[in-house]
Amino acid sequence: MKQGTANLITDVAGVRVGSAHDPKLASGVTAVILDEPAVASIAIHGGAPAVRDAALLEPEMTVERVDGFVLSGGSAFGLDAAGGAMAWLAERGRGFLAHGMRVPIVPGASLFDLANGGDKGWGRPPPYWELGYRAAAAAGPVFALGTQGAGYGANSFGLKGGLGSASALSSRGFHVGALAAANPGGRVTRGESQHFWAAPYERDGEFGGRGHGPAHPEDHLALRLRSDGPAATILVVVATDVPLAKAQVKRLAIMAQSGFALACRPALSPVDGDVVFAAATGRAAGTPDVRDLAEIGMLAAECVARSIARGVYEATPLEVPGALPSWRQRFGG
Repeated sequence: MKQGTANLITDVAGVRVGSAHDPKLASGVTAVILDEPAVASIAIHGGAPAVRDAALLEPEMTVERVDGFVLSGGSAFGLDAAGGAMAWLAERGRGFLAHGMRVPIVPGASLFDLANGGDKGWGRPPPYWELGYRAAAAAGPVFALGTQGAGYGANSFGLKGGLGSASALSSRGFHVGALAAANPGGRVTRGESQHFWAAPYERDGEFGGRGHGPAHPEDHLALRLRSDGPAATILVVVATDVPLAKAQVKRLAIMAQSGFALACRPALSPVDGDVVFAAATGRAAGTPDVRDLAEIGMLAAECVARSIARGVYEATPLEVPGALPSWRQRFGG
């Protein structure tokens, strides 16, 4: 992390983030708003994804640039949140121009938080459209982590999940950052210990500075899942200021997904709906070579891992019966 940065995805110029949530609902939405349309793509390798406008992000599809992304709770109900963000962008004249009409392009993905103890009896309609609008309207360069936005109702195995973010600078000065709504089915710590799987990639004590811990903590290699059904997800957005073609952004999304395996065990399982959106704002000067692309992808994966750990580290418990403890409740800090 370069000194003087916020260690957030918004360290990539042209990226803003906003969140909105409802404590009674125990769920929320996070919007990533791009100041200018950016080249974007996606990688979906989780076994149970809930996504909106994902197909247009493939390299062979016509639309190359997007106006933003929306991450939400609510499982498939939460996909309505993208409509709210679209409405906010449309009010500002944003969107893909087609036959004289502008249509904001805002792909989205949702995580499962319906069983976290919040009141999901919302009647008709679900609240996510309004939360999406509010999240887009709140977007700015600095935003809160932990029990916020799309991470408000998130959990992990044995611990509260949450919203995390991290950034890095490549050796030639290209910026890369990640945002993660961490709701994994498995563990983010090594067994029952306080030590994060992502510890080798931690910078400046961003998630407690507790290090790797002992070589073989008890139970650290055992399979642990919150559920045998599709009730977990990590949603990620990665961004860079490098000028990239759509196929190169696709490769960035693919490389970034390896960060899941650096931060939790298991990763990309049948019960997880893991998704990575990727965007390149193109604001950086210079043309990246193959080594730059490899380094940016490597750093993106590390930023994803760090973001997942930060989301758990910064979380506070839900105020509902049976709520999972936060990392800090269990381990201090």
